[in-house]
Amino acid sequence: MIRTQVSLGAELYERAKALARQRGISFAELCRRSLSETVSQVPSDKPWMSYVGILEGRRDDSCAVDEVVYGRESP
Repeated sequence: MIRTQVSLGAELYERAKALARQRGISFAELCRRSLSETVSQVPSDKPWMSYVGILEGRRDDSCAVDEVVYGRESP
C-alpha cells in the first residue's frame, strides 16, 4: 500500500470518523472504499472491456458463425 496525506475540513472528518465507527471499519478503510467506488464509476478508455467474459462459448465460435447460429456449417 501507498501511504498518503489528505487535508479535510473538520466537519467532514468528524462525519467520516463517525460513519467508519458505525460500520465497524477504520477511517482509512472507509477512505479506501470511498475512493474505490468513485474511481470505478469513471468510464474506462476501453468500454467494451466490461463485456469480456459475460458470454459462454468455445474459443473458435467467431470462426464458426454458421455452426453456432444455424447448428450446421453453412446456412
